[in-house]
Amino acid sequence: MHFPAFPRLGRRTFAAFAAAAALLLAGCASTLDTKVTRFQAWPADGAGSTFSFGRHAAVGRELEQSTYEQYVREELERRGLRSAPAGQAGRFLVEVEASGSQRQQRYLQPMYQDYRVYIPARRLADGRVVGGYWAADPWGPQYMGDREQVRLVQVSKLIVRIRETQPPPAAPRSVYEATAVYEGIAENLPDLVPFLARAAFDGFPGRNGETRRVVFDAQTGALVQQQP
Repeated sequence: MHFPAFPRLGRRTFAAFAAAAALLLAGCASTLDTKVTRFQAWPADGAGSTFSFGRHAAVGRELEQSTYEQYVREELERRGLRSAPAGQAGRFLVEVEASGSQRQQRYLQPMYQDYRVYIPARRLADGRVVGGYWAADPWGPQYMGDREQVRLVQVSKLIVRIRETQPPPAAPRSVYEATAVYEGIAENLPDLVPFLARAAFDGFPGRNGETRRVVFDAQTGALVQQQP
């Protein structure tokens, strides 16, 4: 089978892209990337108000649910809100929903072929003759095209809804809704929720209807990037 020759610079460029793709596909990325979409009508006098949680946990998941709520509680308290005393309803009712799933993602993987080239015999300046030999192509592997691959992508999601329920007799109204999503290599949902909770409240309350990217250092947990 004959394959067309590629320019020398082209081979190097393809090799660089292949190396970067291999790192990502192998799960070696050092950052954790999240996307947050939120809508808000946060009251101007909301600072310092109390909040409590609405309970919607499935049977057998009470401890898991309370753990996720604790992450959200910490984020709200960092922003000046206060947990309502035990047995009392806060001004704001907070609902937390965490879920995880997987989906298939198709992508193109560059394919390369290693070639050996023949180095012909040559005579040295002192008259000696060095015999010919086979060696690796000094220009590196040649790009042969792309092959379609399929991988599993983890999709983890945290939804936080906040409703204002006081003062009565006003009807409850939604004042904050945030959806934080992670898509990437397989990770356990409990390990991801702390990051998703932080992302959901990054820049709180933010602009109504905005979607932003929030990136963390996967090793230290530090926030490294925010962008619309």
